Amino acid sequence: MTGHGIRGILLAVPSVITELDVTEAFRVVDLAGVLCNGIIGASIARQRRFDLVGLIILGTVSGLAGGVLRDVMLNVGQPIALTDPAYLVTALIGVAIALVFRVDGRRWRWPLTVIDALALGCWAATGTIKAQIVGLGLLPSLLLGVVTAVGGGMVRDLCVGQTPAVLGGNTLYATAAAAASGVILLTPVSARAMWGMGVGILVGGGLTLLARRLGWSLPLADPDAGVRLSRAQLAQLIRRSERAGARKAGHVIPRRDASDER
Repeated sequence: MTGHGIRGILLAVPSVITELDVTEAFRVVDLAGVLCNGIIGASIARQRRFDLVGLIILGTVSGLAGGVLRDVMLNVGQPIALTDPAYLVTALIGVAIALVFRVDGRRWRWPLTVIDALALGCWAATGTIKAQIVGLGLLPSLLLGVVTAVGGGMVRDLCVGQTPAVLGGNTLYATAAAAASGVILLTPVSARAMWGMGVGILVGGGLTLLARRLGWSLPLADPDAGVRLSRAQLAQLIRRSERAGARKAGHVIPRRDASDER
């Protein structure tokens, strides 16, 4: 973060915080998230022994895919990740870091976790604001916020042939993004660009960190849930189906008494 951005956030009182200071601070969080996810993506590629091309692709996809998906879905022009050089350059810097350093252990894990959590809130809020600007309703705007926040990780997981972690079995991530998006939708329009973004980042990031710290997760779907039939009930259901089919065909199937079921 530049010195000007730090002064704008840490030293200025609310009455003299300028829109430029706030915009710069949010942009720093945005790019920090791109850097963080670039490192994470390239680190996964390195663990799987991908070559240099694989590291670059997985790192850039991890850092930029969410924003690209958002802009494509909004159909408002070329994705900002492709028109603003800072985004692609930042993602490539993340790839270079993962290529030079072995990114594992506590020294790396917690800084990356914190940055990723804050970026999730920032991306969810940004996606929601952009959706509202183009006139989308509440639910589509919420969806765009979540897609912006989790899209990069989903595409990264698909690229390495695994079920996206966001789909279940992990601590809250998409839920935290939805919470950050909800903050924007509940904030008055005039305050969204400043206070809405700030509170969205804190809510999304804070919920993500709490979930990881305390192990919060959503309940998993039970594949065995639903109606269960005993063997006798299943046999009776089959016989009824056979009789119904026979009646349509003009045949008669004799009913079986209880002794036939033994």
